[in-house]
Amino acid sequence: MFHSLSPIQIVEIIGLAATTIYHQIASYRDRRSLLPPGKLVTLNDRGVRHICLRGTGEVTVVVDASLGGVEGYLLIDELAKITRVCIYDRAGYGWSSSSLQPRNSQQIIDELDELLTIAEIHPPYILVGDSFGSYNLRLYAHRYPDRVQGIVLTDGLHEDSMLSLPLSVGLLKGFFTLSFGFVAIGAALGIVRVLGEIGVFELIKPELKKFPALDRQYVKRSFYFARHWLTMGREMWNLDTSSRQLKIADRLGDLPIVSIKSQTFLRPLFGIKLFSLSAADRVRDRIHLALLQLSTNTQQISADRSSHFVWIDQPEKIVAAVAILVKRTS
Repeated sequence: MFHSLSPIQIVEIIGLAATTIYHQIASYRDRRSLLPPGKLVTLNDRGVRHICLRGTGEVTVVVDASLGGVEGYLLIDELAKITRVCIYDRAGYGWSSSSLQPRNSQQIIDELDELLTIAEIHPPYILVGDSFGSYNLRLYAHRYPDRVQGIVLTDGLHEDSMLSLPLSVGLLKGFFTLSFGFVAIGAALGIVRVLGEIGVFELIKPELKKFPALDRQYVKRSFYFARHWLTMGREMWNLDTSSRQLKIADRLGDLPIVSIKSQTFLRPLFGIKLFSLSAADRVRDRIHLALLQLSTNTQQISADRSSHFVWIDQPEKIVAAVAILVKRTS
């Protein structure tokens, strides 16, 4: 078999095999040493979800993260200085099991409601929805208005703009959806883990270095597994379905809402613009105008040094927004 291969090809095959074996060994090591920081809750016929609580207070902040679903670990300690905080891993992320159910907002809030009920995390809630998480928590607030005292939307989405994307932005969305599948293959082979452990995540986003190493490890661990990337792809694939589901949640009365707007969608990587993002930024501007119409009690905070990833670039803006809503409800 190997006699027809060049020496370089043989080295590549051996290297890939070694990487995959290392990934399996490291995954076993993590299961023994990197224990979940919260607790695992078994839902009724929906698998297991990981949930993590910190802090004390009369109101509980419930965080639903962006596509990728694990940034809450980087926020929880600061938010817990204000009040009680609950973060959780959506199905397929972190320590939560995968789900065969569609990954759309309606399904996600059904699972979230069941999780909060079984875990006995009682309202009132302040909801913090980051990017795609803003869809989920807006829909939750529409369904359970008596439980929710306010919402923070961190560079949130709005269905009208998401369902009428210009061609260039639609192609960008399609590119990301397909790329998640390819990266899932790399994760299964152990390539993503090796890149993560040698510091490539921090090279791409140097702002990650300001967070504690253990919190970063919680976040990075999820990205090392193929199911994480496949779940991202499934959530993106179902994004139009989620957008249509959100049309019933476009009027939230006088519910206090703080909307955080980033300075731009994506920053150049290493000074190189991989995409023309002016169209994406125009869509984002329309989205933020629409978000301000969701309630008669909205305000906008500018994250003027941030890309779409506010939770990395300027997490203090999220903490400040939560503090505003907690003060209003105290």
